[in-house]
Amino acid sequence: MTQYLQDPALWALIAGTPLAATAIIRGRKARANLRREKAELEKRAADLENNYAEAVQEAHTRAEEATKSALKSAMRTLQGLANEQQLAISKTQDKYGEHQILQDLLEIDHMNSQFGRRAQSIAVLCDGWLGRQRAVASVYDVVRSAKGRIRHYTRVEIRSQSNFALVSRAVEPVALALAELLDNATSYSAPDSPIDITIRTVPKGVCVIIDDAGVGMNEEEKNRADKLLSATHATGVTGLGNPPQFGFAVIGVLAARYGFTVSVDSASPYGGVRAVVLLPRTF
Repeated sequence: MTQYLQDPALWALIAGTPLAATAIIRGRKARANLRREKAELEKRAADLENNYAEAVQEAHTRAEEATKSALKSAMRTLQGLANEQQLAISKTQDKYGEHQILQDLLEIDHMNSQFGRRAQSIAVLCDGWLGRQRAVASVYDVVRSAKGRIRHYTRVEIRSQSNFALVSRAVEPVALALAELLDNATSYSAPDSPIDITIRTVPKGVCVIIDDAGVGMNEEEKNRADKLLSATHATGVTGLGNPPQFGFAVIGVLAARYGFTVSVDSASPYGGVRAVVLLPRTF
């Protein structure tokens, strides 16, 4: 027995046993803590997933509401034009047979053109059909068609002409894009100021230049317009705001779809905005 008690290995074993037991206990506690932390992390992950799903649903709801609001506001515009048209028709019926009938019919036709333009714009933003395809036409005739689709058409002056012809598939899209630019130009400039249109042949095709005498745009507005007009930053209905601003968004979709470019990043000679539409020779 004394021999065993004098064995160093025995004393080392006796001394190490409490340490080993302590290490085992600590290891068990560490594993228990890790299991608790894992459970907490799993719970947090589940909560985050639920919160994410709720956030997505909330964002979807907001987008849906924004879409409905934008379309509702647009419909008000269409309803207003429809009411004006109906009133003009009623007046024409009362005056039937008088010499003013031609002028009355022209007014009806003009209001109907505005009605059709707004409907086309909504269709474009919803990836819809423009509704009609015209025959081959000169740029000058397309510009005249665009002029007739805005409310304040009498303020628009076409300063030059061009025999450059557009293929039939491009006539209506270009006319609608120009009409939206002209509508912007008349809306954001003084009621008595003119809007000048110049048609210029360039090596890459033909440029239609629209100059207004409005307040112009600051850098933030120019950047936003550039994004809307860019093929890579086309927006949907939910990005139009309330009330919706169709112009640049519609033009951007048309430009991307039919292959022409539009810029509004320079000033006109009158201090307003200069819009340049470049129609390539492939048109």
